Amino acid sequence: MLPDGTNHGHSLIIWLVSLASIALVLIRPKGLPEAWWAVIGAGTLVLCRLISPLNAMQAVENGVDVYLFLIGMMVMSELARREGVFDWAAQHAVKASKGSRSRLFVLIYCVGALVTIFLSNDATAVVLTPAVLAAIRTAEAEPLPYLLICAFIANAASFVLPISNPANLVVYSHNLPPLGRWLSMFTLPSVAAVLVTFAALRWLARTRLRGGMKTDVAGQALSQEGKVTLGGISFLAITLMTASAFHLDLGAPAFGAGLLVAAVICFRDRRAAGQIVKQISWSVIPLVAGLFVIVEALNSAGALPISVEALEHMKSWPPMNAAFSSAFGVALLSNVMNNLPTGLVSGSAIKAAGATGPLRHAVLIGVDLGPNLSITGSLATILWLIAIRREGEEIGFWKFLKWGIFVMPPALAMAVLATVLIPQR
Repeated sequence: MLPDGTNHGHSLIIWLVSLASIALVLIRPKGLPEAWWAVIGAGTLVLCRLISPLNAMQAVENGVDVYLFLIGMMVMSELARREGVFDWAAQHAVKASKGSRSRLFVLIYCVGALVTIFLSNDATAVVLTPAVLAAIRTAEAEPLPYLLICAFIANAASFVLPISNPANLVVYSHNLPPLGRWLSMFTLPSVAAVLVTFAALRWLARTRLRGGMKTDVAGQALSQEGKVTLGGISFLAITLMTASAFHLDLGAPAFGAGLLVAAVICFRDRRAAGQIVKQISWSVIPLVAGLFVIVEALNSAGALPISVEALEHMKSWPPMNAAFSSAFGVALLSNVMNNLPTGLVSGSAIKAAGATGPLRHAVLIGVDLGPNLSITGSLATILWLIAIRREGEEIGFWKFLKWGIFVMPPALAMAVLATVLIPQR
């Protein structure tokens, strides 16, 4: 019998159903949305009595803060897309490049980092990517290096702030460190991750960045609604950083700030409300809720005890060995079953094992940065892939892996090394 009374046969069925559901989320048979497979998997677990309805409902309720955060961020991202804020930024980057593909590479990377830090990695994947692609096509440059920037920076910069990645809320749950503490823990590792990722991408793209390109990109000035949205993004960032500084949950502030800015835009343009509601990818919410249920079932089937045992064992190791082992272990697991379910299990295990210091920080870095290895590693990368497919571009699993295998390991290693070197208080 397992610790919670689940027998091994029952446990095996839970593992098979759960892993099959996660696999279907990643491969999307027949092009059905990811949310379908997560909800079907969660429903199957409940209907087959592999998890009780009460436990499933509690698992869904545990994600309320994440749902509110995602809704707030999606509203703000959709406003930015609708009002052309990202198109405006991409067009200015092309003009500022002065015909240099290398200079444009740096500028797009910086824009991607800022969007990820203050609007989350999903915004970079879903909204910035199409804007970058449109600008690059107009400039008649090769899209691949610039599209990969959007994918890689979305994960590399995703632990600069707590708001930079929904996975941060998942890993820390209601124990999210206040902003000052977060910055002391993750500023140096984040800088290492962003710089090493840039260096690796720039080296891999060196032959593709030769030559000039067009800079006379036609673009409109930012509208009044666009300026309001740009101000709203600043307001959202300040609101969330203030909430983080006071050690408050981030879901409600993100939700409230997003709706407030949307209300201002809708007051100026009555058609905006319907368009915003129509364009937001609402399926992300049932996707995340379904994954919460699946992970709760996996925990009851032994995933949590196994993870806790591993972390407790690592606590006795030298800090460097423990941090590297946990970060790379979590990174590989994220690429096998996606970083959102991995983050859910890891967050519960960290709390149960009482892991602290570099070991705990390394787990988060593995969850956030580790997915840069493969195209299935994070929700943001999957959304990025969907975004470029809609625009007629295709980057397959193996092509992404050929870049990721050179980009992710050194960036993760340097970020973990920086984590270990930070004096512990």
